[in-house]
Amino acid sequence: MNFLNSELLWCAVIIPLVAAYYIYVGRREPSLTVSTLGTRRPPRTLRYWLRHLPVVLRLMALGALIVALARPVNEHVSRDVTCEGIDIVLSMDISGSMLARDFQPDRLTAAKQIASEFVADRTGDRLSVVAFAGEAYTQCPLTSDQATVQTMLSRLRSGVIDDGTAIGNGLGTAINRLRESGAKSKVVILLTDGVNNRGQISPHMAAEIAAELGIKVYTIGVGRRGTAPYPAQDIFGNMTTVMAEVEIDEELLRDIASTTGGEYFRAENNNALAEIYDQINTLEKSEVQVTEYTLYEELFLGWLLVAFALLVAEFLVRYVVLNRIP
Repeated sequence: MNFLNSELLWCAVIIPLVAAYYIYVGRREPSLTVSTLGTRRPPRTLRYWLRHLPVVLRLMALGALIVALARPVNEHVSRDVTCEGIDIVLSMDISGSMLARDFQPDRLTAAKQIASEFVADRTGDRLSVVAFAGEAYTQCPLTSDQATVQTMLSRLRSGVIDDGTAIGNGLGTAINRLRESGAKSKVVILLTDGVNNRGQISPHMAAEIAAELGIKVYTIGVGRRGTAPYPAQDIFGNMTTVMAEVEIDEELLRDIASTTGGEYFRAENNNALAEIYDQINTLEKSEVQVTEYTLYEELFLGWLLVAFALLVAEFLVRYVVLNRIP
């Protein structure tokens, strides 16, 4: 409960002042001492116990009247939330080189975990997952169900399609996911650790198509500089680790990002990759508009009725129960 004229509540300070004055005057009233042979006190009747009740009722009525004048109200707030979400496609490289262990535990696992955390922050957006190696396919269509997107991310595996790095196909498949989108903002986050060496679509052509459709592409190159440990099989078929040169076509990734109005990032470890996703999360904010409506339910009438009832009760006690003649 709130008060529209809350400053009038200060008038309530007169109630304890009046009560104090009543007590003060009552103690100063003259008393008459009558001699008696008895030692017993006269019996105290109902009138004796109720002698102060009229004043109490009148002060309570005054308090109720002050509350009524302060206009007590109940506020009912309703909100209309309009969310203009962003359609985002996560295009992720799942080639064999993504199993390199310069990330913990490897590039692909780290990329999936950090992308899943990114998805959890995108409330109100629609997201899709595209995977590519030598070919590309849609792992998850556009959906606002974050749990589904995270589940589909966790199921990405290397080796389910021909190996290689078809960056153009990965970007082209992501563009197809957004081609019919009516979202105000459309974004592709393309993550790879290699050089385009497969596929039927040129990465440059895919980037130009994305630019024409108003799709912004953020590109991420994952892998430390120099060499990195890669899993491999020895001549006996046993799994081992070999050091191999890290090759990322950074010039191509920069060109794709520049053509579409996005940015290129390089991640050399888990923390750097997490920071990149945080930065993209900051750059691509959904627009949320909240309109509030406040309805006031007036309560002063109830307090006026309470004040009136207290005054009636005071009249009855004073002139009926205590039987005083005005």
